[in-house]
Amino acid sequence: MTEDIRRVLVTGATRGLGLEIARAFAREGQKVVLNGRDGPALEARCAELRREGHFAEALAADLGDDPEAIARSAADTLGGLDVLVHAASIRDRRSTDDLDGPAFAALLDVNLTASYRLARAALPWLQQSSAGRLIFVTSIAARIARSPDPAHTASKGGLEALARSLAVEFGADNLTVNAIAPGWFVTDPNRALSEDPRVQAFIDVRIPLKRWGRPEEIAPAALFLASPAASFVNGVTLTVDGGMSAQM
Repeated sequence: MTEDIRRVLVTGATRGLGLEIARAFAREGQKVVLNGRDGPALEARCAELRREGHFAEALAADLGDDPEAIARSAADTLGGLDVLVHAASIRDRRSTDDLDGPAFAALLDVNLTASYRLARAALPWLQQSSAGRLIFVTSIAARIARSPDPAHTASKGGLEALARSLAVEFGADNLTVNAIAPGWFVTDPNRALSEDPRVQAFIDVRIPLKRWGRPEEIAPAALFLASPAASFVNGVTLTVDGGMSAQM
């Protein structure tokens, strides 16, 4: 990515896409703080990376509790922040009939409002960086929908719009803000789905590559957006979905 050592915070890094992104930055020689809710699991992931000779520190904290504290703790550990990759979110796959107003608001509070609070808290450090990078991991659900999933879809659409807004507001500070929109990836929450022949039949029709994404295939998108090669890429969403959203 670069010969310079960057200071990186990755949220949602206990498992899945966030973990693969954090691993990729660490293995590129960057100093990485991994954030998630499961302290023992995070420590195990960091220990694995340290055994490989990389810098990795665990920060166990729930995004919904105090996102500002996550930004402060990571900056204290690293001596500042150059890159924030925000991959943490929650999911509530209930239909509109079953999902009442408070439940809808609770999901938006974590996926959107807490994301804003985290980004806002990290901005002073990112602005001080010679080339700050803020990257939101959203979803193809930000632009296309699958029933029933109203809260998740709304939160990801809002997060993608937030990325564009911050990109416009803070571009003059040499800070780029972009998003990555993953499609269907084999992660722990949907591993059973990935083994269902009926779901595979859907994949065969809807995704031109006719397969699920592998978690490690998301990391290059984050490395690119954080790299000098993406210094003029600002306010965009990089879709990584095997062509699903391109197909009618």
